[in-house]
Amino acid sequence: MSSEDRGPARVDDPTAGVLEDHLLDDHLLGGPAARTAPEVAAELGTGVEFVHESWRALGLSAVDDDERIFTDDDVRALREILQLADDQRLDPSTVTTLLRSTGHTMDRLVLWQAEALVGDLVERQGFDPVAARLELLDRLPGIAPVLERQLTHAWRRQLAAYAGRYAVEFSHAREQGVSGQGELRLARAVGFADIVDFTKRTAGFESIELAHFVQDFESGARDVISAAGARVVKTIGDAVLYVADDVATGAEVALGLAEAPATRGEHGVPVRVSLVWGRVLARFGDVFGPSVNLAARLVDIADPGSVLVDRDTAGLLADDARFALTARPGVEVQGLGMIEPVQLQRAYRG
Repeated sequence: MSSEDRGPARVDDPTAGVLEDHLLDDHLLGGPAARTAPEVAAELGTGVEFVHESWRALGLSAVDDDERIFTDDDVRALREILQLADDQRLDPSTVTTLLRSTGHTMDRLVLWQAEALVGDLVERQGFDPVAARLELLDRLPGIAPVLERQLTHAWRRQLAAYAGRYAVEFSHAREQGVSGQGELRLARAVGFADIVDFTKRTAGFESIELAHFVQDFESGARDVISAAGARVVKTIGDAVLYVADDVATGAEVALGLAEAPATRGEHGVPVRVSLVWGRVLARFGDVFGPSVNLAARLVDIADPGSVLVDRDTAGLLADDARFALTARPGVEVQGLGMIEPVQLQRAYRG
């Protein structure tokens, strides 16, 4: 009988129907975990420390040399990354970064997806929280292949979008024979959207209510940002950091975030928004630089429902008839000195 036929698991027998751990692992990992780290190293012709370092970079628990934990797929993955490093002449630290980026992203992705599925089992299908997680284990063999294909599809789409942006942005360099010895930092519009009074608004929430509150905000913000042609860098609970490739798109995103009911969810939550144009350094799936710091400070002093930009960014937008700009009093900010915020609004013509 399938897990779907059983209905909600009984609270007094939460382990009923759960696959044996080793059988579940074999199914998810494509085969038994039969090799030790030294055996993998010998098969790859590399030192055992490389195996352990790669394992740690993926964010997985350390293993002893006598533990049989590695599968055929583990060997194949390590062999391919070694071949890539050889073909592309990659530094070992770059290889570690590639593995760490994958491990970190997958750790967050698995948690996000698993908790979404658990939430559905609890809220819509009548399972208690413990039984829901055990039920999910039973259903994983059927769910995992679909999620894996979705992951591959999304990764290809995102990589193609990345390549397309760079092809447009840097095509002139190839045409003009530019050597590429320039600045690593890229000019981007960067900004924050921050929920107003997040702590006060969520003080009495139960955990599920809080999760819905944050999900409403994040989903709404992502929709606004993506629709305008910009990108979410990261979400930080009550805030979202975004970037756009040109200042006008960044301005449209900022105003959209301040205006859109979608960012407010069913609770009608207002947000503060900032936008700064400048050069940023992209590393570890994040962006860094003075413009990011300035945008973070501007969002802190913005009024609810408003967008603040700095004076230089306002100058870039001044000739665009779609926008109205109003200077605000200067503010002394620790670490940055005096900043001169400018409020960004739409230019309404009667």
